[in-house]
Amino acid sequence: MTDLRQAHDVAHALAAAALGRDPGPMRTAASSSHHVYVGPDVVVKIIDVAGHSRLNREIALAPHLPTGITAPLLDSGLHQLETREVRYACYARVPGAAPGMGMPGVDGVTARRLAEEAVQRLHALHSWTPAADARQTLEETLDHGGFVSRAALLAEVENLAALDRDGIVPRRVLDGLTAIAERAPSHARAVVPVHADCHWGNWLAHDRRVTALLDFEWARLGEPIDDWFFLARFAGPHIEAVLDVVADATTTSSATLRAECEVREASHLASDLRIALQRADAPAHMVADNIRHLDELVVGRLWWRHAP
Repeated sequence: MTDLRQAHDVAHALAAAALGRDPGPMRTAASSSHHVYVGPDVVVKIIDVAGHSRLNREIALAPHLPTGITAPLLDSGLHQLETREVRYACYARVPGAAPGMGMPGVDGVTARRLAEEAVQRLHALHSWTPAADARQTLEETLDHGGFVSRAALLAEVENLAALDRDGIVPRRVLDGLTAIAERAPSHARAVVPVHADCHWGNWLAHDRRVTALLDFEWARLGEPIDDWFFLARFAGPHIEAVLDVVADATTTSSATLRAECEVREASHLASDLRIALQRADAPAHMVADNIRHLDELVVGRLWWRHAP
């Protein structure tokens, strides 16, 4: 069976077919969910069809997304790779590089400018009225790990307590999560298209300007805050600047924005920890990292440290 990590020749051939010419040299790009190959003018994503189906979602949405928000889809489909079938998507390469998780090396002025432009892009996404086919895709059930309802978050905390047979989750963490859940809205709304994974590793920027938002695999119907959370949380030292940009652009009070982000982070982290505790083969460092992040959230009061 061919190792997909060695599928460079296949990616090169798919890119050539999509472009109608030799794509030039292609390098392997880091990805936690696909095998990705990047050429001067094209990007190819490949995944075994037996893997997760999120690339299908991205491919289905790509032709319908607002113009200019993401990289153009050139071609997609199935390809037989020796004894296995793979799904692929070929995209035009957009200029720029990802600022990266935590925006390492980005100065404050640039971070604020990128945040302002990212908010504009997300406004375009949130105000987009999808056609019937795209809306059907956005409405498909997706276990996204985000906030659904107060009751669901409270149940998640109870699940953590039940799964934690060795008592490795501090009581203060469980109590803090319960307090956040009790303050949460009764239900999340599914009212606008959201990207739902727009951390700074999924943006491209060039010459201090945002050029594209990538990876629409988790896109769904939700609330704008589902995206504002990712934008701020993964801005590293610029979290407060991004919160200010979002608050100004959305005329949302700082307190409301922080509380809503806190609920989203609690939901994602609780879900991640529950999944780790359910896995007998979960690395110990994964569980420890999840607990550390939860402690930072509920004990360190991450979203309120610099609240005015």
